[in-house]
Amino acid sequence: MKVVLQRSKTASVTVDGTVTGAIESGYILLVGITHEDTMEDVVYLAKKVANLRLWEDTDGKMNHSILEHGGAILSVSQFTLYGDAKKGNRPSFTSAARPEVAEPLWEAFNQALREHGLHVETGIFGAMMDVALINDGPVTILLESK
Repeated sequence: MKVVLQRSKTASVTVDGTVTGAIESGYILLVGITHEDTMEDVVYLAKKVANLRLWEDTDGKMNHSILEHGGAILSVSQFTLYGDAKKGNRPSFTSAARPEVAEPLWEAFNQALREHGLHVETGIFGAMMDVALINDGPVTILLESK
């Protein structure tokens, strides 16, 4: 499982002209799931996201988690994180989990974040989405469960 985490001042997802999720200060998470991912990966990354210290303390050092800072999560499923472009010019997405595997794990990930006390907004699994954000920092972190 891969998560691209971006600290944001504001972020939203729009599908067919309708906003399906929007947050103010918090994280936007682009979530990729592969064939081998299990609930262990979900639990590990939800805990990591909740506790990662990416918010400044009074001394300007990144010492506070999103739980301490406050803020919300915008979670977007993104199978293209498992795109392989090593050969040729057209990426292969065979490493991405099929929707029947990926969607329940993505939903479980979002629920695990909520169980940590976070407010979670989402995109729509499998939809073409317009994602907008104002990156804060910029702070961008790649997290992997394996």
